[in-house]
This record gives sequence, structure tokens and C-alpha cells, in this order.
Amino acid sequence: MSRTPLRLYMSMSVDGYVTGPDDRPGQELGRDGWRLFDWLDDRMSEGVNGQVYAEAGATGAVISGRRTFELAKRWNGDHHDGVPIHVLTHHIDPADEPPGSARFFTDVNACADEARAAAGDRAVLVHGAGAAQALLAAGQLDELELHLIPVLLGAGRRLFEPTGLGHVELEPVRRLEGRDVTHLRYRIVRPEGKPA
Repeated sequence: MSRTPLRLYMSMSVDGYVTGPDDRPGQELGRDGWRLFDWLDDRMSEGVNGQVYAEAGATGAVISGRRTFELAKRWNGDHHDGVPIHVLTHHIDPADEPPGSARFFTDVNACADEARAAAGDRAVLVHGAGAAQALLAAGQLDELELHLIPVLLGAGRRLFEPTGLGHVELEPVRRLEGRDVTHLRYRIVRPEGKPA
């Protein structure tokens, strides 16, 4: 029986950056980082970009890193259609009540298990480089959906900084050409040689 997939959705420059330099509140994607999301101008189209956007919106739960959650202004408690939002963080302040359906987790495995249970038979959308790295290290991340943008940002935040995980094999699942973006999906191959 296959498990509900945890799928990272991430726009990325050809040189591996998911933000431009100096990402912070007020400049959430860093300098020139908004370029990574120009493809969303097509999100309501019937073309490839619209298809990929609709797939992301059909997921049953969200896992986000705390930094991404805060930079996104906590999505005002609703990422899409009221699905549960699971936020990975190093520390939980009991006085900090997250909005809407959002909940904080310090345990990666508990976060992944609860997100899968909440999503049912739909995929779980994963946001944030830190969350992706933590889930990958715990053996919980199943797929990467990378939206490859034809630009070199030259600096910023990389999706995968050195993680100490060593070699990780990826199995190509699909490649779709959209306007100004290539959508790539990979399945993470587990060490025993079986895909997630």
C-alpha cells in the first residue's frame, strides 16, 4: 500500500536559488526573487501552467517551514481552501496561537504523519527549503515538483545547501513545458532502491 505523498513545490532558478539575496519581511523573495513566480501569471490558463497550479491547489494539506510561514504572513491562516497547515519549527511559544487551521510542530515525523492523515488520498504540499531538508533527512519527503525558471539569480537562498545526507537518487516522473518555465517532477528513491 503506497503512502500519501509529501511533495515539495518550489520555483527555482537554473543556478539553484529559491529566493534572491536579502530575503526578509518586506522583501520576502529577496532582490529579483519575484522573477521566479512570473509563470503564475498563467495560473488561470488552460495550458500547462494552469494545470500545474491547479494540481498544487488540489492538495489536501500543507507542510511549511516556520521561516516561509512567517514571510508569507502566515497566509492569514488559509493557504488554499481551508486545508490544514502544519508548520515545522524549532520552538513553540505556547502564547503564539497560529491563525486558522495552522499548527506548529517540532517533531518532523509527527508533522508528516498528521499531514498525511489530514490529506487523505490527496498529496501534501510542502513549502520551504528548511522544511524540505528536514523532511528529506527524516525519510519523509517523497517527491520534488520543481518549477525551473530560465534565469540565473547569482545569489540568494538555495533549495539544497549541503545537508550531510550524501548521495540522494531521484527518479524522473514527468517534465512539462509551460510558458517561461519547465515543470519537473522527481520521485525520491529510498536507499533500498525502492521509490517512496
